[in-house]
Amino acid sequence: MTTATPVRQKSDLAVFWTVTFVTTWAFWFLAMALGGSPTSSPTAIPYLLGGFGPVFGAIVVRVRRGRRREPVPEHTVRFRLGARMLWVLPLLVLASGSVVGAALLADLLGGPAVSLTEGQKLIAALGGPAPFLIGMVIGGPLAEEPGWRGTAYPRLLATMGRVRAGLLLGAVWAVWHLPLFFISGTVQSELGLFTWSGLMFTLTVLPMALLTGYAYERAGVVAAVAVHFGVNATVAVLTVKSPVTQAFVLAVQVVVVFVLHRATTRRR
Repeated sequence: MTTATPVRQKSDLAVFWTVTFVTTWAFWFLAMALGGSPTSSPTAIPYLLGGFGPVFGAIVVRVRRGRRREPVPEHTVRFRLGARMLWVLPLLVLASGSVVGAALLADLLGGPAVSLTEGQKLIAALGGPAPFLIGMVIGGPLAEEPGWRGTAYPRLLATMGRVRAGLLLGAVWAVWHLPLFFISGTVQSELGLFTWSGLMFTLTVLPMALLTGYAYERAGVVAAVAVHFGVNATVAVLTVKSPVTQAFVLAVQVVVVFVLHRATTRRR
């Protein structure tokens, strides 16, 4: 099987970054202009569409590649039902467990107490567990992972190592989130951009990018979606907003990523 050259992959990345940021930020700036809650009409429509910017970018790259009959990148993980899928559940548990463990550790060491009260209110406000879970899968994991991990990540790996690729993608991913801090009613706007909570949210994107990148290498986009969902859903249920708890989440995920990277490097 032939693979795409680094030059072609850089061209694909340029197209992906452009389409992703232009579509996402255009929709989110429209949401800002409309005002109101991102869960109510008419603001909800551009708010939701903006989250799919990475998918729009991925679609454009794939259509472009298909028309040019270009080969897939060397590091692309194809979707196949099989042994690889056995990684999905353990990675989901690991992702969720990293947040739970960090929250409990913060509580034990004198930080904010772990509580499900606000999480239960959120689930009830969304109509129950099923709508909550569906919303958490679509809003973030499914809207983003086919682009970030399924399209950008394997192309970055063509010219750099896993850590550099993950950190670079994480930095881009963090910048991509910035408009959300200015849309009233989002988690990011509640945290505030120029606060410790806002800073910690931005920093936690980096180990999250490394962890989802690792998941992608193990079992493709499905695993990346599972990890993304596991972290987001657990953070929502536990209402992780305190910068102290966020700092523990950051530290725990850095350790998890370091251990996974070392284990994989030794096997190679």
